Amino acid sequence: MHHHRTYISLHKPYPSYTSHLSSLSVQRLGFEDWTIIVDPMALVLHAGNTNKNGFKALIAAEYSGVKVELVKNFEMGVSNKSPKFLEMNPIGKVPVLETPDGPVFESNAIARYVTRLKADNPLFGSTLIEYAHVEQWIDFATLEIDANILRWLIPRIGFAVYLPPAEEAAISALKRALTALNTHLSSNTYLVGHSVTLADIIMACNLTLGFSRLLTKKFTSEFPHVERYFWTLVNQPNFRKILGEVKQAESVPSIQSAKKPSQAKEPTKPKDEPKKEAKKEPAKPKLEEAVAEEEAPKPKAKNSLDLLPPSKMILDEWKRLYSNTKTNFREVAVKGFWDMYDPEGYSLWFCDYKYNDENTVSFVTLNKVGGFLQRMDLARKYAFGKMLVIGSEPPFKVKGLWLFRGQEIPKFIIDECYDMELYDWRKVDITDEDQKERVNQMIEDQEPFEGEALLDAKCFK
Repeated sequence: MHHHRTYISLHKPYPSYTSHLSSLSVQRLGFEDWTIIVDPMALVLHAGNTNKNGFKALIAAEYSGVKVELVKNFEMGVSNKSPKFLEMNPIGKVPVLETPDGPVFESNAIARYVTRLKADNPLFGSTLIEYAHVEQWIDFATLEIDANILRWLIPRIGFAVYLPPAEEAAISALKRALTALNTHLSSNTYLVGHSVTLADIIMACNLTLGFSRLLTKKFTSEFPHVERYFWTLVNQPNFRKILGEVKQAESVPSIQSAKKPSQAKEPTKPKDEPKKEAKKEPAKPKLEEAVAEEEAPKPKAKNSLDLLPPSKMILDEWKRLYSNTKTNFREVAVKGFWDMYDPEGYSLWFCDYKYNDENTVSFVTLNKVGGFLQRMDLARKYAFGKMLVIGSEPPFKVKGLWLFRGQEIPKFIIDECYDMELYDWRKVDITDEDQKERVNQMIEDQEPFEGEALLDAKCFK
């Protein structure tokens, strides 16, 4: 039947699901009903050694006792464009598994194939319903988790057109998915049953991309059961053997600008990286190089503000006064602000969200503002802000007040925090008593504000 040496083991994983079949019907059935075990010789995975999609099959192989060899010296953008590779997958996508009976592409299909090589593999569960739930969570990990992580990350690092509303939609969809996952894991150690399944392997690999490059501790702390689940899995021996040590991202990558003088940096990054992850790094994907490159501009931009003439206003002293004032806020904190304020060294700005008509769901609007403040973390040394979400019913208005070092909005903030362009910005004229009073009201979260109730008031300090 095959040109390569194989043997076939027919077994019914779910007796209640299958009945006695003729040899002819066996040939017509795929892996859904019968396990076909291929002589596990020369299973070669074509992927880089940092490819999370390749990790799925490698971890499944560890649990299944199947030998899968990772191709040597794979270079993304070169190896996957070779004639041999394009014969296996004409569109050049990675990974591809080379088997004695021909190639398999698409990472979930490869992981399923490797898992099927072991008869009655517990990675597929032990009953028909458990098998269905494994497949359910594989789809969820792919369509709800992985897809939205990529929709958020890829444009940020310059591999797709960056559109702020699209990122907001991706973050909102990811949070929705993580909330559902968190709820499930609040009463379950694993996704299905009481041990690791293929669903956990695929979910963990997809989350690894998010945790290592995008999802900071501040972001994931909203989902404590997901955190517990993720760190438990990646520290299991079979996971750790393939993944190595996973470290959580400390910040969201800043937006990759259109300038691409990054070529000079590319040779140096791969040299630095191998020290951290030993031999895993020679095939480092360009994706990670792009993330690493983005860290460089930050110190230069911040240094430019440090070169301004000294200011009599000590920003940390104002932040302490704001935080410690619990009563008589107008008399203590607001008055203290104007006593400290240095109009030569600092400037005040009003901002108004441009797309308030889209703010029809309260939690999405609050998440939008929370995300903005999180991404403003790079400016903490040079800024103080108040963001008000206004209205008792949708659409909600978002308005803000910001104090920045210098007379203009710092350029590095405009360059690196995309949210800035979602707002109209207007410099406060402190000689105008009406504008000054509006500043006072925003600092103290006065309600009603401009005749409307406050849904929420957030502070950046």
